[in-house]
Amino acid sequence: MKKINVNVSTDKVKDYLMSRIDNTNPVEVEKVGRYIKHIEMYRKMDAKVKKEGVSTLIENGAQKYIKAHPLLSEMNKINASLLSLEKSFNFLEDDEKDEEIELI
Repeated sequence: MKKINVNVSTDKVKDYLMSRIDNTNPVEVEKVGRYIKHIEMYRKMDAKVKKEGVSTLIENGAQKYIKAHPLLSEMNKINASLLSLEKSFNFLEDDEKDEEIELI
């Protein structure tokens, strides 16, 4: 089975989002910026988890136990934030985009 690369460049994601929103609305532009920052944080955490493994061995005196990597819960929080941001975007409809392009 061929591996699918799901890590699209953040520049492509930003360009796509910026083409779908009203660029004159500072709130929408700021949301795009936050969305990109969240993707970058998520990817850094993902790389660290891949490097260190999804579980860690905890040694506390005589006790030893395996615990999930602490970044996994943070990654879930960032993912929830990404989904929330996605829902909050006020995307232009296709005909609105066409009108904007004609005005430019």
